[in-house]
Amino acid sequence: MLYYFLYPLKHIFFAFNIFRYITFRAIGASITAFVMSLVLGPLVIKLLVNLKVGETVRQQYVEGIYSMHKHKAGTPTMGGIFILASVIISCLFWADLSNRYILLVIFAVLWLGAVGFIDDYIKLTNKDKRGLTMAAKFAGQIILGILVGVIIYLDNSIDTSVSLPFFKNLVIDLGAFYILFVAFVTVGASNAVNLTDGLDGLAIGCVSIAALTYAVISYVAGNFNFANYLFIEHIPGVGELSVFCAAIVGAGLGFLWFNGPPASIFMGDVGALALGGAIGVVAVCIKKELLLVIVGGIFVAEAVSVLMQIGSYKIRRKRIFLMAPLHHHLQMKGWPESKIVVRFWIIAIMLSLFTLVTLKLR
Repeated sequence: MLYYFLYPLKHIFFAFNIFRYITFRAIGASITAFVMSLVLGPLVIKLLVNLKVGETVRQQYVEGIYSMHKHKAGTPTMGGIFILASVIISCLFWADLSNRYILLVIFAVLWLGAVGFIDDYIKLTNKDKRGLTMAAKFAGQIILGILVGVIIYLDNSIDTSVSLPFFKNLVIDLGAFYILFVAFVTVGASNAVNLTDGLDGLAIGCVSIAALTYAVISYVAGNFNFANYLFIEHIPGVGELSVFCAAIVGAGLGFLWFNGPPASIFMGDVGALALGGAIGVVAVCIKKELLLVIVGGIFVAEAVSVLMQIGSYKIRRKRIFLMAPLHHHLQMKGWPESKIVVRFWIIAIMLSLFTLVTLKLR
């Protein structure tokens, strides 16, 4: 909005020319989203408390964790609503809304946010932690992933190849199978973040770190000179995603203000599914899908721990971890919640730095 109204005024006053710079608008988007989160947070928390939209903590099958989490019962959830609102409104102010990548990620956020909202609503109204059936949740995610895949596949400015980290010229062209690959990345990222959302501040902190990393990479991929220097694929227009990613960082930090231990609100599936999926879609748009394994290493570890636990129990009738995901295993080992969260943040930061280094080490 500001881009359309103020940038054309550069002919009247040269200072308005600053709105053409993505870096300026990305910083503006981040600050705007942060302030909006701080403003909306108390209002949403009060509304959810009045509606009695609180967290339920299951005791059945999770006796060990119940004693550690029972104090969280009744804490308002579905806080992802004001995260997503802050991100989208901030983008409406600062992003170029004619940019197809911005429109695509906003569409993905709204879609997955709706899936998460329905899941949370069922959990809270029925007091059933299971929410949507696994099939229904996956169906909503897969449909979105395929839609994104088809849109990108039909976009002539993006090829269907996948580049491997650490190699300049080693790429794999997937052709039409790229659509399924995009769906896999989107669904995987969405669920991985959702699985990580189990401790105060854990998921949103790691999401903010990943979003900041992809903000930098998006800017580089959209800038011809930087992309050419680093020998990475230049994709015209994709630099605008820096504004979107920066908005996630700002909104995430604003949410962390209330979600830090002890949390006053949880993001719920409405936030976790949408933010995870958004990171996945950004990774696809800038052709850095496989870097998700590194920058989202925490999410990968959490998801893999669940898969290993399920697989081991079904095949061997034995569990590998005391409890999955990984953060609950560490809790069962006696680690304090705050120590797990901070150490996971530290690992996420180091993985972020290593991801940025890979752009040069090729």
